[in-house]
Amino acid sequence: MPNARLPQPSRRGILAAGGALGLTALLAACGDEKKSGSGKADAGDSGPWSFKDDRGTTAKQDSTPKNIVAFTSVAAALFDYGIEVKGVFGPTKTKDGKADVQAGDMDVSKVTILGNEWGKFNIEKYAGLAPDLLVSTMFDDAGTLWGVPEESKDKILKLAPSAGISVYDRQMTQPLQRLLALAESLGADVKADKVVKAKKRFEAAAERLRKVAKANKDIKVLVGSASQDIFYVSGTNLSADLEYFKSLGVNFVEPSESAKKASGGWFENLSWENVNKHAADVIMMDNRTATIQPADIEEPTWAKLPAVKAGQVIPRVTEPIYSYDKCAPILEDLADAIEKAKKVS
Repeated sequence: MPNARLPQPSRRGILAAGGALGLTALLAACGDEKKSGSGKADAGDSGPWSFKDDRGTTAKQDSTPKNIVAFTSVAAALFDYGIEVKGVFGPTKTKDGKADVQAGDMDVSKVTILGNEWGKFNIEKYAGLAPDLLVSTMFDDAGTLWGVPEESKDKILKLAPSAGISVYDRQMTQPLQRLLALAESLGADVKADKVVKAKKRFEAAAERLRKVAKANKDIKVLVGSASQDIFYVSGTNLSADLEYFKSLGVNFVEPSESAKKASGGWFENLSWENVNKHAADVIMMDNRTATIQPADIEEPTWAKLPAVKAGQVIPRVTEPIYSYDKCAPILEDLADAIEKAKKVS
């Protein structure tokens, strides 16, 4: 799991025994609709569709999928390429009804939300959408689709083909390329001016970050995430964003392997009393809504950190929207922060 899921959300059974009959009826209806052509590509589309995902599994349909359901950030990436989904699962709306950071530019009022938290997934609603493709990311090498509940995955994955895009132990550029390829297979115009410009912006941002990191080698960057009782310090060897930034020369604080062992290698757990264990000049803080944001941290030890006192705390987009349009600003903001940072550690 990527960098602190704080706390790991409890998973609830989607269907009680009494709801099983209702689901069975929906599944039957779903099948009937697909046989009659509902949920298929428009009549202008011809020929079968397939996409080989990062599990090595090939998703297939008789024609290009139209009733797509995806984890929220994946849906947001597809949206940037002109592919709109019917349903999403994962953080989509905040408590005040606004779009979550993982929703990107999507109009969240126009999608069916199957679960507004990680691990929440309404199977009956999903079946009712007559899905012909489910897409999510993967944060392990076992092919686990992010946000699809383990206890109900067999029911869910029987309803439609699925595609997994790995963001585990590889650099950011790989899932960017893979999601662009998926979008193209679904009908996106990858040569559109907007897409070409976004890719060029990303490449320019990467080159700038490389130059800034080289010119500021002494600036140490710590990646953190806050919960009520624990401060998590991320290592860089599994996360696609951090692996990429490190390859560009960013000087990250690295917890020891022994310290990360309890989390499967992702991060080190610190009590708030020990939050000053690692010296840092810039702190990147997990921006997901499930975590405590810097402005809301009341621990006195946090306020005493040199980077905090210097105002050198920036958001970390822990689960990026893997489109070039959304990833370019992440690199630009990190370059700005490192370039402007004072040495305080």
